[in-house]
Amino acid sequence: MAAREWSVSRAKEAMGGFCLWLLPSLLKKKMRYPPISFLRPISIPFIASFVILFLGCLTANISLCLPIIPSSLETLSVDGHFSFHGIEHAARDFGNRYQFLPQAVLHPKSVSDIATTIKHVWQMGPGSELTVAARGHGHSLQGQAQAHQGVVINMESLQGTEMQVYTGNFPYVDVSGGELWINILHESLKYGLAPKSWTDYLHLTVGGTLSNAGISGQAFRHGPQISNVHWLEVVTGKGEVINCSKKQHGDLFHSVLGGLGQFGIITRARISLEPAPKMVKWIRVLYSDFSTFARDQEYLISAENTFDYIEGFVIINRTGLLNNWRSSFNPQDPVQASQFESDGKILFCLELTKNFKVDNTNINQEVESLLSQLSYIPSTLFLSEVPYIDFLDRVHVSEVKLRSKGLWEVPHPWLNLLVPKSKIHNFAKEVFGKILKDTSNGPILIYPVNKSKWDNRTSAVIPEEDIFYLVAFLSSAVPSSTGTDGLEYILSRNKRILDFCKTARLGAKQYLPHYTTQEEWRTHFGPRWEAFAQRKSAYDPLAILAPGHRIFQKATPFL
Repeated sequence: MAAREWSVSRAKEAMGGFCLWLLPSLLKKKMRYPPISFLRPISIPFIASFVILFLGCLTANISLCLPIIPSSLETLSVDGHFSFHGIEHAARDFGNRYQFLPQAVLHPKSVSDIATTIKHVWQMGPGSELTVAARGHGHSLQGQAQAHQGVVINMESLQGTEMQVYTGNFPYVDVSGGELWINILHESLKYGLAPKSWTDYLHLTVGGTLSNAGISGQAFRHGPQISNVHWLEVVTGKGEVINCSKKQHGDLFHSVLGGLGQFGIITRARISLEPAPKMVKWIRVLYSDFSTFARDQEYLISAENTFDYIEGFVIINRTGLLNNWRSSFNPQDPVQASQFESDGKILFCLELTKNFKVDNTNINQEVESLLSQLSYIPSTLFLSEVPYIDFLDRVHVSEVKLRSKGLWEVPHPWLNLLVPKSKIHNFAKEVFGKILKDTSNGPILIYPVNKSKWDNRTSAVIPEEDIFYLVAFLSSAVPSSTGTDGLEYILSRNKRILDFCKTARLGAKQYLPHYTTQEEWRTHFGPRWEAFAQRKSAYDPLAILAPGHRIFQKATPFL
């Protein structure tokens, strides 16, 4: 329990079966959300039943305190099936900090199963507190794909039309919302094609990343993944199955992209493809001066002839497994950069790739020409040549290593920010110069992207400036530690960073946002809040979907 931040709703579950998750006296962390309102008085027999259940929970392991099976779901006709027991996995995620046990997990065989379930909950009306969350590969950070005493949909169970790759002048692939990006890569490469935009980790579902944005080092050129979608099949909060695109049901299409799962569940998507390279030149160089580092990055994302992938990260006098899980080079490759003596200085690493075909004899000259425009420390050039698929799937290799050492399933109190270009120097001076004085227990990414590559009609919230930076603190907490690598310390550090952003009025926005009150969500969306709330009212008026974000309470007015 010391390694997790357990959060519990108030004991107000007066509907269906309920279980008191954790007693306040057992908790070491602060109680938080989601508050749930009483919708009808509790009868005397109900209170008696509660007392019996309460006493039973006192001596039982908390995972054994299971909810009563809701008969309405038990008898619901679907092609797949519901699970009511042994569903503790649906109350966990990659963040490994929040655990909200659902009443049931749906394993759908068809889109109809999802629609039937949501429509059933919709028809129960506002008197029911039942909610629904779509769960992909379980990589949410703060319980966003969980549904306390609700229904979790296992999107990876979704069957139907197989993945279809379409070649031609404008190639694309049709895929299930529960499909993993790594599988899309393998299938599209059979045709010499690949998606244009990626995340750094490919073992995520299509529906999951499209509900946020999907950002990696290609975003400066192609935009996020939500900018590379042609068409979606969506199940709304009313149980309606709707096909949408920019021209057909355009409002729903743009609402769902970056919409945090609030307006519908993505069950199928059409993703843009491009010709895939065979190989990449994979390069790292180091800087000791942030201004020079930022200037070179901004130059590269604006140049016509540039690299194909551009990311940066911060090194705070540390090399170690947790700090380098993102990528690795072969042992026989040059290791000058990894052996570079920093003398306790903060270093900034620029990571680049240049795609090429095997028969491209000019690739070395092209890379040399591009590098000649940069002002990195010359002795730190670190270069490797790897297959395209190996580069894209680089994080998974390190995941396997971390799992073998028991370092993967630990708390991940990540903080992701989007910081305007005009404020990035102030941010770096305060955060990298003062708040982060010690080593960081995980990589710190920092790289710029172009706003022009984002569609402002989507629900994704970004800074107003033409160029802004993604700054990601990807920390891993050591269980039971009370030191600088412990969960409480990292959370406190994250709060200091957020407090600085607010006090200094940087105009930063959280990516993969997490807030505990609707007022904070209003501030996050700013002038876009009214439109966001109106979309919620149109497509999920009972607030059935994605309760784990804690934006809307069921049966609570949105506006």
